[in-house]
Amino acid sequence: MCCSLAAVLGVLVHVGVTRQTVSAARDKALEQLHDATRAYEAGGALPPESGLDPAALPQSLRQLALSGRRGTVVAERDGRPTMWAAAPADGRALATAVDYEQSARTITGLDNAIIGSSVLAIGGTLLVGGFAVRRVTRRLHQTATVARRISRGELDARVGDAGGAGRGASARSARLDEVATVARALDTMAGTLQAKLVSEQRFTADVAHELRTPLTGLQAASELLPEGRATDLGRERVRTMRRLTEDLLEISRLDSGSGVVETDLHRLGRVAERVVRAAGTDTEVVVVRDAHVETDRRRLERVLGNLVVNAHRHGRGPVVLTVAGPVVTVRDHGEGYPEYLLAHGPQRFRSGGAGGGGGKGHGLGLTIAAGQAEAIGARLEFRNAGSGGGAEAVLTLPWPPAAGGR
Repeated sequence: MCCSLAAVLGVLVHVGVTRQTVSAARDKALEQLHDATRAYEAGGALPPESGLDPAALPQSLRQLALSGRRGTVVAERDGRPTMWAAAPADGRALATAVDYEQSARTITGLDNAIIGSSVLAIGGTLLVGGFAVRRVTRRLHQTATVARRISRGELDARVGDAGGAGRGASARSARLDEVATVARALDTMAGTLQAKLVSEQRFTADVAHELRTPLTGLQAASELLPEGRATDLGRERVRTMRRLTEDLLEISRLDSGSGVVETDLHRLGRVAERVVRAAGTDTEVVVVRDAHVETDRRRLERVLGNLVVNAHRHGRGPVVLTVAGPVVTVRDHGEGYPEYLLAHGPQRFRSGGAGGGGGKGHGLGLTIAAGQAEAIGARLEFRNAGSGGGAEAVLTLPWPPAAGGR
């Protein structure tokens, strides 16, 4: 807006001054033409710079005078700008010339001054505006970066810690700074959210931990009951409760990040076969191309075990575990994953719909698999297979292993 205003003002000044300068030169030329006309009518000598049909008279003005009208025009004469005035005189053109060089020089100087001052004004405005805008956008960028970190789970991220808005500002300027207000609101929101999540994590861990002891005793007691259908049902429920408690404790440790990742070099095909044997399920293992990966074997086995169990529990056979380099795929031939899981990933305590995430369950198996995969730096993707149907979980491990990992 400042640049546009400077340009408009420059044009207005140029037009106004040019019009005034040309008008003054025209008046002077017409006055001199009037004197020449009086001298011509009186039969006297014509004033200097006046004459009948001068050779340098512009053709357009000559035609105007021969048509019985008078007028003025600016044209070059001997390389100098000249204001010409002409009028009819007995079928000829009576013309007079006024030097216009000084007026043209004045207009040119004015234009140069306008252009120079406009360039300086626009340059200064751009510098000041660029500094101010860059300062604001830098702080907004810092705020947006912290917001993205919070969305990724880094709840301890704060704008103030990142050198964001409001640092070093006075209380008055901070109150008037909208960016600082947004930054403070974001920090407050992040602190409140972190406190609530930590409280929920602590509550979940405490509840699961407190349930372990009575459930252990309950399981031991159930083993002493006489055999029967009711006893088998009770034992199964107790085992389910124990698995749920252990899953809750593991999720709590994943949320808090308290677990330690212990990496070593492992042969992926061998790990996959061990997982299938431990699961005790009818799962086909296909090793297209084996690979050595540097990872935490316990966490990797937990991920693959949960994927295999989930495929058998919620999908249909045959279930195939395929190893192709650092990529492990677990596929069943059921109805596929539900839409919510494909769109948002596994969600704890939600396990409904068809396919490899549906049926009965608590939604903790895939949640733990996703958390453990993230802990070892792997990427876990869920999708529905195209041909033949079924759910497909693809685990991509970091590869090749780091030097010296053997």
